[in-house]
Amino acid sequence: MRFSTPHLKAIAWVFVAIVSFTVVAIAVRELSDHMHAVEILFIRSAVGVLVLLPVFAVRGWRELRTPSPAGHLLRNGIHFAGQVFWIWGIALLPLATVSAIEFTTPIWAAFLAVLALGERMNRGRWVALGLGFLGILVILQPGAGVVSAGALIMLACAFCFGATAAVTKWLTVRESALAILFYMVLMQTVLGGVASIFLWSPVGAADVLPLLAVALAGLSAHYGLTRALALADATFVMPLEFLRLPFMAVAGFLLYAEPFDPAVILGAVLIFSGNYYSLRREGREATPATAGQNR
Repeated sequence: MRFSTPHLKAIAWVFVAIVSFTVVAIAVRELSDHMHAVEILFIRSAVGVLVLLPVFAVRGWRELRTPSPAGHLLRNGIHFAGQVFWIWGIALLPLATVSAIEFTTPIWAAFLAVLALGERMNRGRWVALGLGFLGILVILQPGAGVVSAGALIMLACAFCFGATAAVTKWLTVRESALAILFYMVLMQTVLGGVASIFLWSPVGAADVLPLLAVALAGLSAHYGLTRALALADATFVMPLEFLRLPFMAVAGFLLYAEPFDPAVILGAVLIFSGNYYSLRREGREATPATAGQNR
């Protein structure tokens, strides 16, 4: 394949996203042994509000007018729960396993879009569902013993992230991506703040840098992935995003002596293969007018 300049820029933005996601995971691992998940999310979201307020001060506040406040509340309540599960999973599982299970998110999103949004189940989605289920069985190996609590928590996380994606797809017809992002950090600041009243622990000087990393790298990760998708098709970008798994595996090995697990790698490859087949099939079926409307 001959890469054009937009494709090269997309690769660079995906690299920014992958590095940022890895930084978030490491920072969360450092914080989660003495700080509750909701406290981490409260501080992360509050910093996000402070970062985005000047943006809307320049762009204008009219963009924040929303016809769907209930939709935002539903989306952010589910997403907040998913992030709590993700932080718990980071504390309990190797980083590579967390990343591998998280790759089932698009499968849950497609399945819920069929149930809730009336989308149809095509062959690509059936393949993704089947390979995703097989990949999870390979990773969890339920016949080899009791499935760990961390793995079940990460499955719940992936389901919540998939549900979030389905609601987000519904919201993007009515609202801008930046408005959706702002209501996410605003509502999750409130949710995290209320919950933190009962779970707050003192923030030490050593926590400041990891907390800033969680907040700022979290924003840069999502921005990088969004910019990549604006420059190239999802069938080009999403396979590159799969490189997050080796990045997380190497980080886990170097920082926490987590061994490379062949079952996790094989399971992740199966999950990725199903997602990629589904993306390619839907990309071929999309018309030129609709193929890029969400970018």
